[in-house]
Amino acid sequence: MDDETWAIRYIEVATRNWWPGKKVLISPEWIERVSWTDSKVYVGLSREAIKSGPEYVESIPITREYENKLYLHYGRPPYWIPEHEHMSA
Repeated sequence: MDDETWAIRYIEVATRNWWPGKKVLISPEWIERVSWTDSKVYVGLSREAIKSGPEYVESIPITREYENKLYLHYGRPPYWIPEHEHMSA
């Protein structure tokens, strides 16, 4: 949760059912659909990409350095740079 804008920035994904298990973050903007009947959330990322994502440790604050690693890993434009700047870069 962004404490200034109250935006939900990330959703925690526990990969404990995959080897090795850890927690990673994904942006809610990457969610394509939710199946309530199947209790599943579908994102436009591969299982391997999520599994190899930067580890999230609850006791360590999320820094811009961590966010840069996260967005670079998933190949997504960061939320803090306006979209028109992505297009011109």
